[in-house]
This record gives sequence, C-alpha cells and structure tokens, in this order.
Amino acid sequence: MDKAAGEPLKQYHRQRHHHNDHHNLPTPTSLKASDALPLPLYLTNGLFFGLFFSVAYFLLHRWREKIRNSTPLHILTFPEIAGILCLSASVVYLLGFFGIGIAQSLISRGSQDSWDVEEDHMMEKKGGLCAAEICSGPAKSHAASLACTLAPVPSARAVSTMFQTSLLGSDDEEVIKGVVSGDIPSYSLESKLRDCKRAAVIRREALQRMTGRSLEGLPLEGFDYESILGQCCEMPVGYVQIPVGVAGPLLLDGKEYTVPMATTEGCLVASTNRGCKAIFASGGASSVLLRDGMTRAPIVRFGTAKRAAELKFFIEDPENFDTLSVVFNRSSRFGRLQNIKCTIAGKNLYMRFSCSTGDAMGMNMVSKGVQNVLDYLQTDFPDMEIIGISGNFCSDKKPAAVNWIEGRGKSVVCEAIIKEEVVRKVLKTNVATLVELNMLKNLTGSAMAGALGGFNAHASNIVTAVYIATGQDPAQNVESSHCITMMEAVNGGKDLHISVTMPSIEVGTVGGGTQLASQSACLNLLGVKGASKDSPGSNSRLLSTIIAGSVLAGELSLMSAIAAGQLIKSHMKYNRSSKDVSEIAPSN
Repeated sequence: MDKAAGEPLKQYHRQRHHHNDHHNLPTPTSLKASDALPLPLYLTNGLFFGLFFSVAYFLLHRWREKIRNSTPLHILTFPEIAGILCLSASVVYLLGFFGIGIAQSLISRGSQDSWDVEEDHMMEKKGGLCAAEICSGPAKSHAASLACTLAPVPSARAVSTMFQTSLLGSDDEEVIKGVVSGDIPSYSLESKLRDCKRAAVIRREALQRMTGRSLEGLPLEGFDYESILGQCCEMPVGYVQIPVGVAGPLLLDGKEYTVPMATTEGCLVASTNRGCKAIFASGGASSVLLRDGMTRAPIVRFGTAKRAAELKFFIEDPENFDTLSVVFNRSSRFGRLQNIKCTIAGKNLYMRFSCSTGDAMGMNMVSKGVQNVLDYLQTDFPDMEIIGISGNFCSDKKPAAVNWIEGRGKSVVCEAIIKEEVVRKVLKTNVATLVELNMLKNLTGSAMAGALGGFNAHASNIVTAVYIATGQDPAQNVESSHCITMMEAVNGGKDLHISVTMPSIEVGTVGGGTQLASQSACLNLLGVKGASKDSPGSNSRLLSTIIAGSVLAGELSLMSAIAAGQLIKSHMKYNRSSKDVSEIAPSN
C-alpha cells in the first residue's frame, strides 16, 4: 500500500481510538415498545393466545349448532357479539406483534445472510446508522438526514476521483470507516443501508482505502444494482463494459435473425457476419432440435455394492418410473421427469436425472425435483446415505463424454448447402479445399489432440459471445461448445454441405442474468425475451437453434479464412490496437 493511501488510515485509527473512548461512557438504557404494556410481555402474549383460541372454538361451536338447527348465521346473541369483538382484538394484537416483525425481517434480510445482534449493536454503537435513515432509505427527509448526520471526516486520498467523492454523503464516512476497520461486514451493506447503489459506493470507497488501489476506470453509475440483489452478484463495486456487436441477418428455418455478440476479440463479429452473408446468399440454413432435457446426478452410498445395485434396479424398473415422476414433478409446473440413468462405482450409485424445464435453463428446477425423489427413496431404502446432490455425472461446467454422447440441455443439428459461386466470391476459396481442411483440422487434428467434443474450429467463440450478450451462464460454454463440424462436397462436387452437431447447448430465456436490462434487450432483439405463454419452452429452444446457426456461420467463415490464407492478415487488420502499449502506465 502506498504512502498516500496509508496516511488517511493512520489518521482514521487515531480518530477511531478517541471515538471508542467517548463511547465507553455509560449511556441511558433505551426504551422498548413492550415497556408500555401493563403486564410482562410473556403474560400479555399468553393472554391473547388463549383468548384467540378459546373464542375461535366458542364461535365455531355456536355456528355448527346454528347450521344443524337451520338458524340464520347473521342472527347474533350478545355472547356471540362479544366473542367476535374479542376475536378481532386478539387478531389485531397478534398481527401487530408477530406479523409486522416477520414482514420487516423478511424485507430487511433480502437475499443476505441474517446478522447477529452483536453486529447490529456494534453498528448502533459506532453511530453508523439511525432508525430514521434505515426506515426511509434513499428517499429520507431533510429532517431525518440532519438527525442521522455523523461528523464528517476529511479525506485526502489521492486515489478517489472527484466524481466518486460527490457520490458520498457526509453521513457515509462513518460507515466507510466501519467497513475498513472490519466492524461492519462489507457483505451486510445492502441489508443495513436498504439502498443498493449507496452500498456499492461505500464498498468501493472502502476497498480503495484498504488496498491503496484506484478503481477509477471501473464504471459505477448507470447500473441498476437493485436488479442483481440476491440473484446475480454479491458485493458489487461497479460493472465491466463489454462491447456488443451484431452479425446477420442469419437466415435460419425461413426467418431472419440479427445475432448480438458481446466480445472483446476483434474479427469475431466480422467473421461471423461474413458466414451469415454466405448462408443467406445460398438460401439459408435449417435446424433440428433432437433433445431437450437438463440433468442432475446425485451420488448416494450404501453399506454394500449389492444394496446399491438393488436401488439401481428399482429405479430402472419401468413400473416404478410413474411413481418417481409424480414425486419429481411436484417441484415445478414446468419440470417434467424424462428418464433416470444409473451407474455404479463400488457401493456408490450415481443417478442421472433428465427433465424438461420450460424456458428456464433449469439447474435449480431439476435439483429441487431430485431432492424430492431422494427424500422419497429414503423411505424404502433407509440405509441410503446421500453424499451430494451433484456427483459430477451430470455433468455441469466440465467437458464430459456423458454430455457428448447423451446430451444435456438442448441437442441441435444445423446445416446449410453453400453454393459454389458463394464459396468462391464471398468466402474466397473453393469447395475441395474446405472439405480437405475440415477433415485434416477439425476431425483428424482434433483426434490427434485427444479432443472431447472439440471437433470444430472455434465454436466456443460464438457460443460465449452470444451467452454473455443474452445473460446465459458463461461457464457453461464448456459443454455448450461441444460441436462437431462436418463438410462434404455435394451436387457433383460443386456445392458445399456444412453442418454442426451440438449435443449440449444449455440456455434459458428466464431467470439468472436474462432479466438484466442489457441482456433482456439482446433477447428481445432475437424475439425470445422471457417465457413463451403459448408454448412453454419454445423461446429457449429457439435460442438454442439460433446459437447453432451462428456457430455454423462462424465455422464456415473461419475455415474459409484459413483455407484462403487470410487468417493472419485479417487479425492483423482488425485485432491489433494502434496504441503504443509502452506509453500506457498502470494507474495506482
């Protein structure tokens, strides 16, 4: 840490020591709302609980007698009127005592962990927040602001820009100091402050002070931090900008699509766009969806391999599948169990569940269904020990032969016939050269490398760019990029037949990052935003075919560039910066 960054911290620790001495003085005991009750709190609660249940029983008993005697229910006696009043009073008390507290705890908790009482007390002791500030949030009144204002501590940090300083209020300084000292956990800021953007500003400034490093180039403004709370990112301090380009139109199954691609690799969008042009000029591409099912494979253990085999036979018995399906399908109105495939390693059993998931990518959906089945199986197999909800036989975010063979997510084949004239004029090569290069590079070369699902030129380039643009999980490009590219001369050797087979494209149009504004706009550009109301799952299936079509375009263009000897020339033109890197000094 540099000296400029260290001095304010030293000053802070001296002030903090003086501040602690000040707070060691005795303070008056704070009043509680329960102090206004005439009876102790536990007696008051017991009284109203007893009143509620006894009056409810009395009224139900009376109304049952009226129904039996055909007496109108609206004719009330004095005891019944008194009972209704007592019941109403007890309900009001119980809702006020319990309902408000529960609602506030749920709202304040959000997606964060619950904080213990010591942290809350410590925060109050440090003077970081007051009741008026917490309740009013970002729209607090001027009077509340004055009541909550803490003594500002001057900051002479060299790493803080004027813009970032302007975002900090005078009452934020004490909170920043608490985060720096560790008295206030950084992860609790959203819960404590009830203002996600303010929490990001404070966390960012505290991070700069602790590390002595500037985050000046990392944007902070212009992002909705409320939208990521509890679902996309924890402890944000800004966001990373990735440019989004478009390739197309991609003519696929008779419709045109403009494909958004988020990438920092020069030439990638231009190359894919050229492939789209060649496909369009040749009449378009067509696609077929082969399978659609997300998987999860828990691992369970028994005392003997024989017992593990008994469960395997039980699960694979067709007579038991309907029962297991009912148990599984209770977890969601979209998740529907398709099959279960088992394999054994000693006394350990791996069960690979596959299910449809609607327009969601579906990992959480299938996991909930699997948990239901495991709970059900333990009734008949009490000696079954559940080791983990995922045993890597799924297999998620890892290259695996099971995904290459069985598929995971959407399995898609996309093909096109590129005319000889288009190959020559647009792609600047010829059919025979492309076919030979594909065989020696994508097939033979990948086999020599021991590739697993990597029999292609650069499918992961396109998959990852579209994934980032549309809010998918970028880590799933590992198995989603499994692809084999095939090329063959057709029509007497004049035209080129090209196809890509991708067995495990894992995408969704709802949930996760798809709900963020930028990613949602890219999905809307493709016409697959959100869930399909007419045909659940159709939007995510269409997205998978668009991705396969984009990969087809990217494979066609890159292979043509290599065949024509243009790869280095194009990258030198589009993928090289004109800036002198020796003049770019790191900023501290």
